[in-house]
Amino acid sequence: MLPDFDLELLWRAWIDLRSFSVAGANAALYDDPQKRALLKPEALWEMERGPRAVGHGYLCRRKVRSSWYEVLRRLYERYDFVVLPAAQVFPFDAELDWPHAVGGRSMDTYHRWMQTVVGATMAGLPALSVPAGFGPNGLPAGLQIIGPTQSDKALLQIGHAYDQASGHARCAALCWADSTL
Repeated sequence: MLPDFDLELLWRAWIDLRSFSVAGANAALYDDPQKRALLKPEALWEMERGPRAVGHGYLCRRKVRSSWYEVLRRLYERYDFVVLPAAQVFPFDAELDWPHAVGGRSMDTYHRWMQTVVGATMAGLPALSVPAGFGPNGLPAGLQIIGPTQSDKALLQIGHAYDQASGHARCAALCWADSTL
Protein backbone atom coordinates (compact mmCIF):
# COMPACT_ATOMS: atom_id res chain seq x y z
CA MET A 1 0.00 0.00 0.00
CA LEU A 2 1.45 3.34 -1.05
CA PRO A 3 0.76 6.36 1.13
CA ASP A 4 -1.44 9.01 -0.46
CA PHE A 5 1.30 11.56 -1.05
CA ASP A 6 3.06 13.17 -3.99
CA LEU A 7 6.40 11.36 -3.75
CA GLU A 8 7.95 13.61 -6.40
CA LEU A 9 7.10 16.61 -4.22
CA LEU A 10 8.73 14.82 -1.30
CA TRP A 11 11.81 14.16 -3.43
CA ARG A 12 12.11 17.80 -4.49
CA ALA A 13 11.75 18.99 -0.90
CA TRP A 14 14.43 16.52 0.23
CA ILE A 15 16.91 17.44 -2.49
CA ASP A 16 16.46 21.14 -1.75
CA LEU A 17 16.83 20.72 2.02
CA ARG A 18 19.84 18.44 1.50
CA SER A 19 21.54 20.89 -0.87
CA PHE A 20 20.90 23.73 1.56
CA SER A 21 22.43 21.69 4.40
CA VAL A 22 25.44 20.50 2.37
CA ALA A 23 26.13 24.02 1.12
CA GLY A 24 26.02 25.43 4.63
CA ALA A 25 28.12 22.69 6.19
CA ASN A 26 30.78 22.92 3.49
CA ALA A 27 30.91 26.66 2.83
CA ALA A 28 34.55 26.87 3.98
CA LEU A 29 35.57 24.29 1.37
CA TYR A 30 33.65 26.04 -1.36
CA ASP A 31 34.91 29.50 -0.42
CA ASP A 32 38.56 28.42 -0.64
CA PRO A 33 39.48 28.29 -4.37
CA GLN A 34 42.25 25.71 -3.79
CA LYS A 35 39.93 23.38 -1.88
CA ARG A 36 37.05 23.98 -4.27
CA ALA A 37 39.25 22.82 -7.16
CA LEU A 38 39.55 19.43 -5.42
CA LEU A 39 35.81 18.88 -5.06
CA LYS A 40 34.01 16.49 -7.37
CA PRO A 41 31.38 17.94 -9.72
CA GLU A 42 28.47 16.48 -7.73
CA ALA A 43 29.64 18.24 -4.55
CA LEU A 44 30.00 21.53 -6.40
CA TRP A 45 26.54 21.12 -7.91
CA GLU A 46 25.04 20.59 -4.48
CA MET A 47 26.92 23.48 -2.86
CA GLU A 48 26.02 25.88 -5.64
CA ARG A 49 22.33 25.00 -5.72
CA GLY A 50 21.86 24.92 -1.95
CA PRO A 51 21.17 28.58 -1.26
CA ARG A 52 19.21 28.99 -4.54
CA ALA A 53 17.18 25.80 -4.12
CA VAL A 54 15.73 26.70 -0.77
CA GLY A 55 15.95 30.46 -0.38
CA HIS A 56 12.45 31.83 0.27
CA GLY A 57 10.97 28.34 -0.22
CA TYR A 58 12.60 26.91 2.90
CA LEU A 59 9.35 27.04 4.82
CA CYS A 60 7.49 25.32 1.98
CA ARG A 61 10.03 22.46 2.03
CA ARG A 62 9.59 22.13 5.79
CA LYS A 63 5.81 22.01 5.35
CA VAL A 64 6.17 19.17 2.84
CA ARG A 65 8.29 17.36 5.41
CA SER A 66 5.66 17.91 8.12
CA SER A 67 2.84 16.77 5.84
CA TRP A 68 4.78 13.62 4.96
CA TYR A 69 5.35 12.90 8.64
CA GLU A 70 1.61 13.23 9.27
CA VAL A 71 0.80 10.79 6.46
CA LEU A 72 3.18 8.22 7.96
CA ARG A 73 1.89 8.85 11.48
CA ARG A 74 -1.59 7.92 10.27
CA LEU A 75 -0.17 4.88 8.47
CA TYR A 76 1.33 3.67 11.75
CA GLU A 77 -2.13 3.72 13.32
CA ARG A 78 -2.83 0.71 11.10
CA TYR A 79 0.60 -0.88 10.56
CA ASP A 80 3.52 -1.52 12.90
CA PHE A 81 6.33 -1.03 10.37
CA VAL A 82 6.90 0.02 6.77
CA VAL A 83 9.19 -2.18 4.65
CA LEU A 84 10.78 -0.88 1.45
CA PRO A 85 13.79 -1.72 -0.70
CA ALA A 86 17.01 -0.27 0.70
CA ALA A 87 18.13 0.84 -2.78
CA GLN A 88 16.82 0.77 -6.31
CA VAL A 89 19.88 -1.01 -7.69
CA PHE A 90 22.23 -3.81 -6.76
CA PRO A 91 25.75 -2.75 -5.80
CA PHE A 92 27.50 -1.28 -8.82
CA ASP A 93 31.09 -1.18 -10.03
CA ALA A 94 33.24 1.14 -7.90
CA GLU A 95 34.59 2.68 -11.11
CA LEU A 96 31.11 4.05 -11.86
CA ASP A 97 30.52 7.46 -10.26
CA TRP A 98 26.79 6.69 -9.83
CA PRO A 99 24.04 4.86 -11.72
CA HIS A 100 22.87 7.24 -14.43
CA ALA A 101 19.84 5.06 -15.27
CA VAL A 102 17.75 2.60 -13.27
CA GLY A 103 15.31 0.30 -15.02
CA GLY A 104 15.63 2.37 -18.18
CA ARG A 105 14.80 5.61 -16.33
CA SER A 106 17.42 8.34 -16.46
CA MET A 107 18.54 9.64 -13.07
CA ASP A 108 18.40 13.43 -12.98
CA THR A 109 20.75 13.77 -10.00
CA TYR A 110 23.48 11.66 -8.49
CA HIS A 111 21.21 10.74 -5.57
CA ARG A 112 18.09 9.67 -7.46
CA TRP A 113 19.18 6.01 -7.56
CA MET A 114 18.71 5.89 -3.78
CA GLN A 115 15.43 7.79 -3.67
CA THR A 116 13.73 5.01 -1.73
CA VAL A 117 15.54 6.00 1.49
CA VAL A 118 14.23 9.57 1.41
CA GLY A 119 10.94 8.68 3.12
CA ALA A 120 12.46 7.71 6.47
CA THR A 121 14.91 10.60 6.38
CA MET A 122 12.27 13.22 5.65
CA ALA A 123 9.99 11.91 8.40
CA GLY A 124 12.85 11.68 10.92
CA LEU A 125 11.85 8.11 11.71
CA PRO A 126 14.08 5.26 12.85
CA ALA A 127 15.06 2.90 10.04
CA LEU A 128 17.08 -0.29 9.82
CA SER A 129 18.55 -1.95 6.75
CA VAL A 130 18.63 -5.73 6.58
CA PRO A 131 19.91 -8.15 3.95
CA ALA A 132 17.18 -9.48 1.67
CA GLY A 133 19.10 -11.94 -0.48
CA PHE A 134 21.20 -11.92 -3.59
CA GLY A 135 20.58 -10.97 -7.20
CA PRO A 136 21.47 -12.90 -10.34
CA ASN A 137 25.13 -11.86 -10.16
CA GLY A 138 25.45 -12.83 -6.50
CA LEU A 139 25.37 -9.23 -5.29
CA PRO A 140 23.35 -8.45 -2.16
CA ALA A 141 20.05 -6.63 -1.96
CA GLY A 142 18.56 -5.10 1.14
CA LEU A 143 15.35 -3.98 2.75
CA GLN A 144 14.76 -1.03 5.02
CA ILE A 145 12.38 -1.41 7.90
CA ILE A 146 10.98 1.92 9.08
CA GLY A 147 9.30 2.28 12.44
CA PRO A 148 7.12 4.96 13.99
CA THR A 149 8.50 7.70 16.20
CA GLN A 150 10.51 6.43 19.18
CA SER A 151 10.26 2.78 18.11
CA ASP A 152 14.01 2.25 18.05
CA LYS A 153 13.95 -0.71 20.45
CA ALA A 154 11.06 -2.42 18.65
CA LEU A 155 12.80 -1.80 15.34
CA LEU A 156 15.98 -3.46 16.57
CA GLN A 157 13.92 -6.36 17.90
CA ILE A 158 12.15 -6.93 14.59
CA GLY A 159 15.47 -6.60 12.78
CA HIS A 160 16.96 -9.27 15.01
CA ALA A 161 13.92 -11.54 14.55
CA TYR A 162 14.14 -11.06 10.78
CA ASP A 163 17.83 -11.90 10.84
CA GLN A 164 17.22 -15.05 12.88
CA ALA A 165 14.44 -16.18 10.54
CA SER A 166 16.08 -15.31 7.22
CA GLY A 167 19.69 -16.28 7.84
CA HIS A 168 20.75 -13.72 5.22
CA ALA A 169 23.30 -12.03 7.48
CA ARG A 170 24.97 -15.35 8.30
CA CYS A 171 24.99 -16.30 4.63
CA ALA A 172 26.50 -12.97 3.63
CA ALA A 173 29.19 -13.26 6.31
CA LEU A 174 30.06 -16.81 5.21
CA CYS A 175 30.15 -15.84 1.53
CA TRP A 176 32.42 -12.89 2.30
CA ALA A 177 34.67 -15.04 4.51
CA ASP A 178 35.03 -17.63 1.74
CA SER A 179 35.91 -14.99 -0.84
CA THR A 180 38.82 -13.68 1.23
CA LEU A 181 40.64 -16.98 1.48
